[in-house]
Amino acid sequence: MNITDLRSDTVTRPTPDMLQAMFAAQVGDDVYQEDPTINALEQKAAALFGLEAGLFCPSGTMTNQIAIKAHTEPMTEVICDITAHIYQYEGGGIMFNSGASVALVHGERGKMTPAQVEAHIRPDNIHYPPTRLVALENTCNKGGGSYYTLAEIAAISEVCKRHGIALHLDGARVFNALIASGENPQEYGKYFDSISICLSKGLGAPVGSLLLGKQDFIKKSRRIRKVLGGGIRQGGYLAAAGIYALDHHVERLAEDHAKAKQLETVLNEADYVEFVLPVQTNIVIFKLNDRYKDADFVAALAENNIRASSFGPQMVRFVTHLDVSDEMLQHVLQVLHTLNKKQVEV
Repeated sequence: MNITDLRSDTVTRPTPDMLQAMFAAQVGDDVYQEDPTINALEQKAAALFGLEAGLFCPSGTMTNQIAIKAHTEPMTEVICDITAHIYQYEGGGIMFNSGASVALVHGERGKMTPAQVEAHIRPDNIHYPPTRLVALENTCNKGGGSYYTLAEIAAISEVCKRHGIALHLDGARVFNALIASGENPQEYGKYFDSISICLSKGLGAPVGSLLLGKQDFIKKSRRIRKVLGGGIRQGGYLAAAGIYALDHHVERLAEDHAKAKQLETVLNEADYVEFVLPVQTNIVIFKLNDRYKDADFVAALAENNIRASSFGPQMVRFVTHLDVSDEMLQHVLQVLHTLNKKQVEV
């Protein structure tokens, strides 16, 4: 039986048509800015979000870290939610790469309010690091795929503008947010000074993220990318996958959201589940009761050819994506029903 991998939407593989587009790509040397396919991808993504320019990078961690370094300087501070990817999952990069401090906000499912942001802006006092950047995450990974609406973004942007602080978006799953909300990506350029978008999660490309912003910001960011070793020579083969993903794999994210809702329904009925975070996009996070330890539950799934992630004490995460077929989903749902009927040693 095929493995159903629900650990992350990063596990997707290129579709046959995406591979064909990759093999047909025109390439050059991107360090000289001569790769036509990378140039086309950067221009396409920037225009999509209403910004001037883009920078293709190997990963979302790199695009986030470049943006933070470009917006800050040592002894300044970044405001983000305590669950934010830039703080939790990027290896201490804010300190290592930028020498910046972090002000952590206890938001609701990864989302900060304008009042919380304003309350964490430092006064002009020699004892404190000056606030230089606010970073939002859309969708919020540890929030179970929750997302900011444009109205919420606009309100936080107003606070930042009033205080002269830059606003960055870690948009690793921003297309999931856009499909769920029905909002227009063009509007994002009005509010953010920089945006990171990922191509290798729900969009299904094998590698790549883009950093978007104004021309001068991207020029500065390109220099930082070079220092970090992010110059990809004939990277057009990878960029072609990104172009294909933007053209063909955005609208289909609604299918992943629908599958996640089916998982939510079954888990809410399971006698081994304490609660499920409300499902809005393609991430399903739930807490087990004392029927199972999280490691035992994940192992029980693995015995049934299902992979999932332990996501903290008694917490488990599923993520749906384009490589989870309808047949695979039905198998997962059946196994969840079966586990509901079993008593195991804990």
